[in-house]
Amino acid sequence: MTVLTPERAASATAAVSPGSPARGRRGRGRAGLVLAAPFAVLLTATVLVPIAYALYLSLFTDRLSGLGFSGPTQAFIAFGNYTDVLTDSAFHTSLGNVALFVLVHIPVMLGLALLLALLIDSAVVRLKRVWSLAVFLPYAVPTVITGLVWAYLYSPHSGLTALLPFDPLGKTGILPSIVNIATWQWVGYNMIIFYTALQAVPRDVLEAARADGAGGLRTAWSVKVPMIRPTMFVALVFTVIGSLQLFTEPLVLRGFTGSVTSTWSPSLYVYEAAFIANDYGRAAAASVLLALVSALLSALVMRLSARRSR
Repeated sequence: MTVLTPERAASATAAVSPGSPARGRRGRGRAGLVLAAPFAVLLTATVLVPIAYALYLSLFTDRLSGLGFSGPTQAFIAFGNYTDVLTDSAFHTSLGNVALFVLVHIPVMLGLALLLALLIDSAVVRLKRVWSLAVFLPYAVPTVITGLVWAYLYSPHSGLTALLPFDPLGKTGILPSIVNIATWQWVGYNMIIFYTALQAVPRDVLEAARADGAGGLRTAWSVKVPMIRPTMFVALVFTVIGSLQLFTEPLVLRGFTGSVTSTWSPSLYVYEAAFIANDYGRAAAASVLLALVSALLSALVMRLSARRSR
């Protein structure tokens, strides 16, 4: 029989007491799991399960057996859908169109948003809230309505085409037209993000720059912009992801011009494969490939952001 000394008995009692550190850590761990459970369930149901199902669909295709009276059956073809998508010239054209869109849209939209944010943040602009609301309002308009409004403005009888050196609905003008629609809608959203970041810049840093003789332009370029660079990189990541998923603008303009085909962008390619051709395996494979491209570009931007931060 083991005999506990008073010191050992006190330590054993403290180890199992309700207020012991070990019990407190276990309690906090359970509370954290309970709080994280709704997010985990929502993430699994809305993100992980659809991704797993898309991966599953991308490995199969529908085939008719016999005379086709029994309906289509799923056949496992491994990476056959991925091969079909990667060798499809329509998919290559859609990637080229969205690449041109990204190269034009992102610098123009983010540059204009940054310029407007710097102007509203400066002391020379009055009625800052009014200007912020006016620039932000296009973001509140649904994308479909925005596309329809601009499609009407691009039509020959609107009078806008007479002021432009090109046909906004022609083959050479459709890309600038789509860039204009996307920029008009998203510049206010990113301007608010940049303006909020500028409001967090320490005032004493700006006062020190003015005391050193820096003017407004010098302060904006050498002080404000470097201090909100992390916010700019985050906006860049989300803009790249959103641009690769370009869908609504070309879909709306497709009803007004023949310059936009059913596979003009990768998202339209997926839509055409799934809901027009009923080829869900090819649509899933194209979706997975588009997701991989988005992930790679996002990782590249984040790596560049971390390097610039160091």
